[in-house]
Amino acid sequence: MSRTPADLVRADFLVLGSGIAGLRAALGLARHGDVLVVTKDQPTESNTGYAQGGVAVALGPDDDALAHLEDTKKAGAGIVSAPAARVLVEEGPERIRELAAWGARFDREGGRFHFTREGAHSRNRVLHALGDATGWEMVRALLERARRTPRIAVRSFSCSVDLALSGGGVAGCRFLSESGEETTVLARATLLATGGAGQVFAETTNPPVATGDGMAMARRAGADLLDMEFVQFHPTALAVAGAPRFLVSEAVRGEGAYLRNAALERFTEELGPRDQVARAIAREAREGRGPVTLDLRHLDPGHVRSRFPRIVATCARYGLDITRDLVPVTPAAHYVMGGVATDLFTRSSVPGLYAAGEAAGTGVHGANRLASNSLLEGLVFGARAAAAMVEDARPAPAVSEAPAPSAAVAAEPAARTAEMVDTLRGRAWESLGLERDGAGLRGLVADLAGMGAAVAGRPRGRAAAEARNLVEVATAMATCALFREESRGAHFRTDFPRLDDHRFRGHTRLSREGPALIGVDEVATVAAR
Repeated sequence: MSRTPADLVRADFLVLGSGIAGLRAALGLARHGDVLVVTKDQPTESNTGYAQGGVAVALGPDDDALAHLEDTKKAGAGIVSAPAARVLVEEGPERIRELAAWGARFDREGGRFHFTREGAHSRNRVLHALGDATGWEMVRALLERARRTPRIAVRSFSCSVDLALSGGGVAGCRFLSESGEETTVLARATLLATGGAGQVFAETTNPPVATGDGMAMARRAGADLLDMEFVQFHPTALAVAGAPRFLVSEAVRGEGAYLRNAALERFTEELGPRDQVARAIAREAREGRGPVTLDLRHLDPGHVRSRFPRIVATCARYGLDITRDLVPVTPAAHYVMGGVATDLFTRSSVPGLYAAGEAAGTGVHGANRLASNSLLEGLVFGARAAAAMVEDARPAPAVSEAPAPSAAVAAEPAARTAEMVDTLRGRAWESLGLERDGAGLRGLVADLAGMGAAVAGRPRGRAAAEARNLVEVATAMATCALFREESRGAHFRTDFPRLDDHRFRGHTRLSREGPALIGVDEVATVAAR
């Protein structure tokens, strides 16, 4: 990295986000130049670290990439991009072996990787680490390797504000420090690995940092988004008063736990597609048969404690022994299938801008992500991002090309910003949650327009920046959900409850002109040329 003015930093490559996609990309980029990884919080705080269940990969003796591909396509409700999914399942084994060689402590049995099964998988192919800390362990291994790599620098507690534009493309990004000072980082190529947007919703398993920053900044910079209506709601988040919506992994049901209603009846197939299980749980609660609980009492207590130590410990903090007590659960927003539209090498529709991981929309998940494909996606497409950024890297922007910051707006009182965000999250949960309809979505879009006007302009702090991004992302989600007049995968319209392949078998591409449908495999062609 090099400096010019005090508020200007240069790097060859800029990576926004320190989750699995960003760190894997940084490691590939470091062989070709100086890399700056910028993260909004501490480097370990990302959705990756909260991924408990495992990583899906066809490495078992009875498994292969073709079977993994077929399961991925089935889960995706007819619109998985086959080229993207083939990249995922075919390159995934190599990336996992690589990470294991770098020190990731995946669980083994008899010296071989140990696999379990999750919903909609036809084989035991979910590899886990330290029982239920898979994402955390993968990030640990990557972060330790990054810290030992001389050409990678990590800057923490820097909130991204907007992408820097120059010469018809992206030339870097502007950031706010904790003290409110603004810095512009200029780079030859910029990767958005900023994760998801679960904080749009009142109920979410995501950490507070998941405010859709990369998606929102890309949208403001003119990049296309893809499939923003498809948000996966995890069926089983801990539902205890005063507790966060801690994820109770699907692997718990994979090991044999039952879902029971208030009458202790099993009411759904526990390992069915996540959207179906989540709606079934919501239906039980709505029709007075809640609360819904997970029942592990019939399972071996020693195995439960060794397999799920983090879940056991977290539930214990809130007075639950999961080997003896029923565990109250509720659906919660968990994963955004869409994101910044990219080709197979993470290129967006704007030159110089790339996206990988949950921030990206590759079409690989279709309308409903297959359980545990997300960590593999981060590894595979993080590596691909590095290759493309090196190949495409534009000349370093001149100092004179650094865009001037937009005019600051009067700072909203913190309490008013927090109140607006709470209102947004409640309205999104109500009208953009598990079940949607046209009237609710139109009302939400109108409400968001008013909120957008209140947060327009350059924010003066992290809370204001996140509020602006939440409005931007929620608007994109609602716009796409209103456009798709059918029910498919995680997107369920009560006014259009059936699948409509004739009108909507494809992806929703959201550009400045509005939403439009593109072909199932056409997403691979979205990149700027």
